[in-house]
Formats: sequence, structure tokens, C-alpha cells
Amino acid sequence: MKRSLINARVIDPTNGRDGQYDLHLDGGRLIAIGEAPAGFSAEQRDDLAGKLVTPAFIDLGAHLRDPGPRYKGSLVSESAAALAGGYATILPRPDTSPVLDSASHIRTLLDRARDVAGVRLAPLGALTQGLEGELLANMAALKSAGCVALTNLRQPIRDLGVLRRCLEYARTFDITVVFQAQEAALAGQGCAHEGAIASRLGLAGISESAETVALTQWLLLIEQTGVRAHVSLLSSARAVELVRDAKARGLDISADVSMAQLHWTDEQLEGFNANFHLEPPLRSAADRDALRAGVVDGTIDAIVSDHLPHEAAAKSAPFAVSEPGMTSLETMLPLGLALVKAELLSLPRLIETLTFSARRFGLKGGMLAVGEYCDLAVIDMAHEWRISSETLVSAGHNTPLLGMLLNGRVEEVLLGDTCYA
Repeated sequence: MKRSLINARVIDPTNGRDGQYDLHLDGGRLIAIGEAPAGFSAEQRDDLAGKLVTPAFIDLGAHLRDPGPRYKGSLVSESAAALAGGYATILPRPDTSPVLDSASHIRTLLDRARDVAGVRLAPLGALTQGLEGELLANMAALKSAGCVALTNLRQPIRDLGVLRRCLEYARTFDITVVFQAQEAALAGQGCAHEGAIASRLGLAGISESAETVALTQWLLLIEQTGVRAHVSLLSSARAVELVRDAKARGLDISADVSMAQLHWTDEQLEGFNANFHLEPPLRSAADRDALRAGVVDGTIDAIVSDHLPHEAAAKSAPFAVSEPGMTSLETMLPLGLALVKAELLSLPRLIETLTFSARRFGLKGGMLAVGEYCDLAVIDMAHEWRISSETLVSAGHNTPLLGMLLNGRVEEVLLGDTCYA
């Protein structure tokens, strides 16, 4: 279908575009920005004055719960949640059941995702077999099957010789390694940031050093092996400094932070709201401010959802034994716009952080390119809506935002010639 989107504010950080433009589409491809091509006659013309058009978002590390316990979520429910949040592509994590550590598991997942016909998947494969940190996964087979990166998430690789071989092999096969820095021996059974609040509440703490010690080890081995790496879910000010220093030394490393870490601190644990039980834990206000500064100055490249849906029972237990995680794909945009409204982040920088993974992991999309298939989101930044069990699409309703009024909502995601509204 021939379609024109006119009078929208268009932000495309990759191409340095921020202004009012008309977009012209034909057969799912973007054929012109600005003036319509000669002879072009739109069958549908949408006046988007006051609306925002951006490349559709890309999220790294969301948990789609599939394959695995369907009562927590499924490809159908979480794919729909991703589209509602403005996402075109998700890089799902491999700690499913079974673990995504073989080519057959990856191909099965991608076949099922095509049947669902929703958001695109670019899976993260397991770095070690079963994520057990002992035997290397078949990296070449995983890459051939469609994995765009490998990770052991937060699961420990205790033998540093094994970790070094993992990085060397990944370097050989030219595949990015994603890691979450946490030293298991220092984290112990902690469930909160180690500090005055955790002590007063009687919660076992996770120290900043659990992150920084592990991060330092990883950075040294990344430097030695020359592997391309991405550190996910930074949580402390000191970790931001370590990444900043590593980039300054020329390491091929990128980084992300969850939206939750940019908004909240361990003060939210007062009252034992289990929806704030996260991994890594919410830390101090100083840590949150350093993470925000890291996003602004480019030390942190991406803001991710860390989407982890749960059933109600998983969060009804006492805080320490509740399951960590938050459903968040659908609230990323309004929470990001809240940072913009508070003048903590510019709108173009927010969009840049939500599309960064396309460039880092060699994925399609993440920009508006004439001649290419459309991957775009239409956003009403003024739309006010109240988040509730009825308005959430995800199977998980584990968010502290239930009942709150939010500003900003995705009206439409256009993937090729398919419109999701």
C-alpha cells in the first residue's frame, strides 16, 4: 500500500535527523523523506502533527519466558508486549527451559517466532553448556543458527581459564560476548544493595564490589583476548568509571543500564515492595546519578528493559524470597519520557539509547533509511494512560507502576507493510 505520514516530528539519531518531515511508504518500504517522489499518489495519508516518528526500538536481554514456564509468559504474550512498547526486535536471553545452548534450540525458537508473526527475535546463545560455566558451547553452530551474541548472563564461570578460552573462541568466531558482572562469592544470598537501608530492613546485601571485582576481571581478559564485548545491567557508580576507563583505553566494549536503575534507588525497598526486588539490586542515589551521567556522556550506550514477567505468586512471598524481576517492555517509553521531561536526558539521546543494539549487533532497523523496509514507531507523547492489569499486554503484571498515570504511548509500530496498532 502507498501511504504518507505527514507533519510528524521525526527523530533518527543514526542519520542525524530531528525535525518535521513527511515520510512516504510503498509496499512496506520507505521510499522518500520530505517531498513525495514524482508520480507518487498515497492511498492513505495520515496527518501526524504533534506526534513523534522514530525507528522502532530494539531491546537486549528481555526474557520472553519461552521455551519455559508458560504461566509466566509466552512468545505470543511477550511479543505483543514488545510491540505495544514500540519494539521491532528483541534479543532474548538464553536462560530458558531448555537453555539456548544448541543450534537446534535456536532454530526451534526462531521457527516458532515466525509462526507467531510479531516482534523479530535475534537470540542470545549460551556461552557455556547449560550456562553452567564449565564447558564451552558450540559457538560456531550457535552463530550459524542465528545467535547474534553469546552470554552466560550472571551465571558464574569460576575457572578463569575457562572464561579466557570462551573469550578467545568468541574472538575467533567474530561473535560479541554479553556479560553481567557479578562475583557470586561476594553476592552470596543477597537481595538488596548493601547499605544502611538493607541493614535496617534486615535484608542480606549485595556489595558494590560484587559488581566491580567481576567487571575488572572481565575487562582485563577482554583486553588480553581482543574480543568484542558488551556489559549489561550496570548498577554502580564505580562500574561506570571502570567502563569509561576501558573505553578510553580503546577496548571494544559497549554497555547498557536498565530503565529501573535510572529511576529508582534502594529507598524504594522501604515497605518491602517485592516489585522492587531486582538483579542487580537498586543501589544508592549517588549510583543512580552516576548511571544517568553515564548515559548522557555516552559511557553507557543503551537503556534496556530487563523485562522479566512473573505470575502474582512469585511476588507475593516475603521480599527476600520473592523472585527478582519486573515486567517493563510496555513502560520503557513513558519512563524514558519522564527523564526527558525532568531534563535529565534529551529526547534524541533517549531514542538513540533505545535503538543502539541495531548498530552494535549488526541488526536491521534502528534507523530510517530510504529504500529499506520500514521499522518505525508512531508515538503520542501527550497521551496519558493509567497502567493496570487491563492495560498491560504482558502476562506479567509485576510492576510497581500499577495504578499510576503515565505520559506517552506508542500508537503504532510499522514493520514492513505490517502495521501493529
